Order: sequence, then structure tokens, then C-alpha cells
Amino acid sequence: MASSPSAARLLLLVAAALAEAIVFAFLKDAIRKDVGLAAALLRIHFHDCFVQGCDGSVLLDRTNGVDSEKLAGGPRYAVPLGRRDGLAPASLDTILGALPPPTSKVPVLLSFLAKIGLNADDLVALSGAHTLGIAHCGSFEERLFPKDDPTMDKFFAGHLKLTCPRLKVDNFTANDIRTPDVFDNKFYVDLLNRQGLFTSDQDLHTDAKTKPMVTRFAVDQAAFFDQFVKSMVKMGQINVLTGNQGQIRTDCSVPNAARSAGDELPWSVVETAVETLVL
Repeated sequence: MASSPSAARLLLLVAAALAEAIVFAFLKDAIRKDVGLAAALLRIHFHDCFVQGCDGSVLLDRTNGVDSEKLAGGPRYAVPLGRRDGLAPASLDTILGALPPPTSKVPVLLSFLAKIGLNADDLVALSGAHTLGIAHCGSFEERLFPKDDPTMDKFFAGHLKLTCPRLKVDNFTANDIRTPDVFDNKFYVDLLNRQGLFTSDQDLHTDAKTKPMVTRFAVDQAAFFDQFVKSMVKMGQINVLTGNQGQIRTDCSVPNAARSAGDELPWSVVETAVETLVL
């Protein structure tokens, strides 16, 4: 016998209360097995929010020729809930057209962020996510060839050329040479030492609007963590779907094609999920 809407909604509240702990435990175990997942998840979140709003569209599988993409210390923070899922992934052209390239300098980046409600503080803090992950030679080779970028430390440039000895080499290196697998403030120490990998990163220490915060974060990790949390929450609110917009997917990788965009999640799904958790 089907439960009443009020009982089902109570089950939903219980499921929501357990969801964060379940996701955290799962990710903690996954990252323990492969620390590289932390950087990958951050990158997915950025792409999701910056391209067409935080609607989970990067989780959707490829459909009808549309391309899409299927945690290591740092601060933990509360994530606002209540948003709904998008109906379709962004195309590759949309993604490439929406995101500034790593060759961009601060004025270009600030102009881009201003359109989605972010500022210089957000730019510097969110760029700190490059304390994790890797970069392929092609994303910074213009700083090495035909000659070294004068804003790059010459010994660092020589180190990079061991991995990227010429143009068009498909090798990669860590974004942060000091602590590549730890979410900390060493990325900013890299910038102070002119050892930022991308033009877009190193220019944060060159531009007068962003240099003071780079210097502060390099000597005060707590200040970085505090601003990173604020900026992540702020970014996570970009063009979210609520009310009857989008849908609540029963499978994260596939849209609910059989239901209209405004339909609610069937309460039987919630009941089954809660029963599974309890059992």
C-alpha cells in the first residue's frame, strides 16, 4: 500500500539528512584508493557551474552526439541543498566557448567571472584548487617555447622542459610541485616563487588587483581555506534550478525522459532508498 505524501516527505527528509554522510564516506574511501580523484571532482564541479549553471549536467552520459564528462585534505563545508538537475549536458563547443583558456590574464578572467556574479577574491581562492591535479604540456607550453616566459623562474622552466622538451608533447606534470597530492596553500607559495604553471595562475601574483590576496594566502592557510569555502558556496549557487525547473534524476547519468521537467521524484524511489539505508 502506498504511503501518504506527508509520510513520503518525512522519508525524504530522513534520506536528505543521511545523504551528505553517505557521500562523504564513499568519496573518502575512493580518494584513499586514488588521490587523483580529488582534483578530478573539483574540475568537474567547476565545469558544471561555469558552463550552464550548477545543474549536474556533467554527469550525463553522451546522448545523440552530445559530449559530457562522467576529495586530499582541505576544508569541509556545508553544501546548500534543494537544487534540481539539468535535462541535457552542455556540448563540447559550449564548454570550450564558455571557459577562459589557461593563457588568460587577470583582466580577462575578472570580466568573465563578473558575468556570473564572482569577483577578484573568488578568482584567487578558486584558483587555489590548482594545489591538486596535473596539467598536460599543451596547456602551458607557450610559456616555454620559443623562449621562456620572463615571469617564470628559470630553474622551474628548466625543470618543466625535462617533461616537455618541445612543442606538442603529450606528457603531464603536477600543478603544485611542492605538495601535489595535498589540498593546502602551497599553490600560492609557488606563485610567490614564480613557479605557477599557467599564465592565468602566475598573473594572479603579477596583477595589482589580485597580488595582495595571493601573498596573504601564501602565509596564512586558514585565510585561504576560509575564502575558498565562501567562494565554493557562492559558485555553487550559479544558475541553480529550483521549483519546477529541470528534474530530480533517478539515475545521475541519465535524464528522466519518461517524465516531464516539472514532475516530482516518485516517492517509491525515496522509500526504497531509505529502506536500503536502514537495512
